[in-house]
Parts: sequence; C-alpha cells; structure tokens
Amino acid sequence: MKQHKAALDVNEVPPLNKWLVLSLQHLFAMFGATILVPFLTGLSPSVALVSSGFGTLAYLLITRGKVPAYLGSSFAFIAPIIEVSKSSGVAGAMVGSFLAGLVYGLVALLISIFGTKWLMNLLPPIVVGPVIIVIGLGLASTAVEMAMYLPGQEENIYSGTHFMVALVTLAITIIASIYFKGFFSLLPILFGIVGGYAFAMTQGIVDTSGIQEEWTTITTAGSFTAAIAALFQAPDFVVPFVDFSPLEVISWEIAFLMVPFALVTITEHTGDQMVLSKVVGRNFLKNPGLDKSILGDGVATFIASCLGGPPNTTYGENIGVLAITRVYSVFVIGGAAVIAIVFGFIGMVTAVISSIPTAVMGGVSILLFGIIASSGLRMLIDNQIDFGEKRNLIIASVILVIGVGGAFVQVTEEVQIAGMALAAIIGVGLNLILPGKEKGHGNGQMFEAPEVEQQNKKNHVA
Repeated sequence: MKQHKAALDVNEVPPLNKWLVLSLQHLFAMFGATILVPFLTGLSPSVALVSSGFGTLAYLLITRGKVPAYLGSSFAFIAPIIEVSKSSGVAGAMVGSFLAGLVYGLVALLISIFGTKWLMNLLPPIVVGPVIIVIGLGLASTAVEMAMYLPGQEENIYSGTHFMVALVTLAITIIASIYFKGFFSLLPILFGIVGGYAFAMTQGIVDTSGIQEEWTTITTAGSFTAAIAALFQAPDFVVPFVDFSPLEVISWEIAFLMVPFALVTITEHTGDQMVLSKVVGRNFLKNPGLDKSILGDGVATFIASCLGGPPNTTYGENIGVLAITRVYSVFVIGGAAVIAIVFGFIGMVTAVISSIPTAVMGGVSILLFGIIASSGLRMLIDNQIDFGEKRNLIIASVILVIGVGGAFVQVTEEVQIAGMALAAIIGVGLNLILPGKEKGHGNGQMFEAPEVEQQNKKNHVA
C-alpha cells in the first residue's frame, strides 16, 4: 500500500476548530454498526455507546497512545449473546462477555511470552475462515425474520409492508456502498438506516411516541436549566453485584457458548492491526505490540460487561476513515469516544434509536451478515488455502455443516455446547489432530506484517 504524508500524525493534537468535526466523522462511521448489535441482542443502544467510548479510551491508554483505533460493538458475539440471554438473561450475557475478556487477557500474556507462532498453529486460516462464514450464515435467519415478519408476535406473521421497507433499506445501503465516494462511502449503514427510517415513516410503521414523550419532557421543563437536566438521563446500565450476582449466574454453558468466539475476534483484531499498520505507516504488531492491542480489546470488553453492553472490538469502518482523511491522531479518536459517551446519556438519542423499526434493521442486517460470511471466504482466498488438499476440505466442511446446521452436544442437563461454539472447537481439534498442519496455513502471511518505514514527524503538517 502506497504511503502518504499524514495530515495529522498519531500523537499530534488537532486545532480546536477542527477537532470536533474530525471526531464526529469517526462517531458517524461507527454509529450504525455499534447500535445495530444491541438492537439485535436486546441490549441497550445507549449503554453500547457509553461502553464503546470508555472501551476506546481504555484501549488508547493501554496501547500508550500509539494506535489510533476506535472500538465498537462486535458482530461476532451477536448469536451467542442471543442464545445465552434466552436461558440466563442479560446477566448471563454479561458474565459470558467477562469470560471472553479473560481469554483476551490470557492470549495477550501468552503472546508477550511466546510470540504469535502458537496462535497461528491454533487458529490458522482454514479454521478461522469457515468459522467466520458460520457466524454470518448462522445469523441469516435472524435478518430475514426481522425483515419479513410483524415484530412482537408470538408466531411469525408475514408483512408485505415490512418486507418492502427492509428491501428499500437494503437498496439504499447497497447504493451508498457502491456509488458514494470519499468519506460518505464509509457510512453505508448510517445512510441505509436513515433512508429506511424515512421510508418507514411514509408506510406508517414508525412509533414516535417515545420521541414525543422526550420532547414534551424537555419543552415543559419550565426553565433552561431544567430543560438541560431533562435532556440528559442515565442509560439502563446492568452492573454486576448491583443488578445481579455473577457467582449465581456463571455456568459452563455460558462459557462454552461465549469463550470460543473470543478466539475468532482475536484473529480478526490481528488482521485489523495489519491493515492499520499499512495505512498509518507503522508496524503496530511490534510497537506497541500485538499483546498490548489485544489486551486493550480485552479490557474494553471487561468494561462493557460491567455496564451491560456488548463486547467491543476494533472497527474496520474507522480504519477506513483514517485511510481517506490521513488524520491518524489518537486525540481525534479519543474525542470521538468522549462524544459517544455523551450521546449515551442523552435521552432523545435513545428514543430515536428505539423508534427504528425492526424491518429497517432487518434490511441492513441482510447485507451485513452476508458481508461477515463473505469476509470468511475472503480470508481463505487471501491466504491461498488449497481445497484440493483433502485435509483442508474436511476441516472446512465439518465446521460449516455443524455450525450452520445447529448441531449441539448435551454435556449435562443444563450445559450444552451448541452451533458456532461447537463448530469452532471441533475445527480447532481437527486442525491439531490431522496431519499436514502447514497446508492449513496457506501462504503463511496471516500473522505477518511487512516492515513499514517510520515517517518523520517533522515532515507532517497539521
């Protein structure tokens, strides 16, 4: 990738008159995807915004202000959060997120001691690629149900109006992805949600009562000070040892459902760090080190689990913003995190998000979940995995059928290893057992980041 002179280098502070605008760009880039995850899993969107902001600030601190990355809600954990919530509620999902964060910390420790080779042996592309495909395809039915059926019904009732809204939303998202240029090309999800929302209003399926209630509360406050106080309200945090007792909730079933996905997101995180290194012109896998950035992800997930938000991970959308703007300043990223926290405490923002019809989110999800599956396929292609090798064909086939088919192992009456978690565990096992491990690595470049020349800070201009 051709390197370009940075408009703002990693540790440069932007001028005050530009700081807010530059930070808002990153907020818009992450906003659509970050609120979609809690929307699908039944968590609070406002809590997701707050936890992403605090998680990003923690990440910047742990990486010593050397990696300009924004962290938002992880799509990989959508399915396990939904499954855990069915049996153990939001408390169970938070305990599972905490356990996933522990895995991040353990992997970071092992990388700091032994390097990345052991991780490559455990999670080569032939395992990670199909597991990512399973994550996307496993969510396909959720997207279609949201798009086609009336929400809140005990039985699925087909609605042509809702499906039309979903298809219009999908079309707007696709058009934005293909035809919009520059910074706007990074916001297809946001454009899709806004456009779909507007069309849904013409179809009469938007419930604006919550917005009207918030507006009435603000406008009838009686004074400017009271109106400002009414504008802000605490999100619905779910705090351990306050709202629930983790020791009463934790179980092996939660661990088996949530923990395997941490390994997948760790691999995705590594890929993001490689891309980010190329964009900025620095090898972040060496300085501050992959162990520091993975630990940052883990701490951000810890924070989310203590607030009631979904697990966090680095966002490719924000890496795209860095590539286009060439503004690499961690102060800009930190500004976006602070704004996200503030937005989470504004009741009107929560009311607007809550009013988005499920059909709109279903339309966006059709594309997003397909992209997740396609990214797994892309990993196999980029790493030149040879499916002429029986070993690779067997591992991928078993992972796909077990994961998409919904197979499960009933360990005890209460503990079950199901679906994607089981597929990931069996995939790792097959890779370790079957001979010819090197064939599953493809070109072997998955954890290799080319050396990139350090840029002279004196030549950078604000």
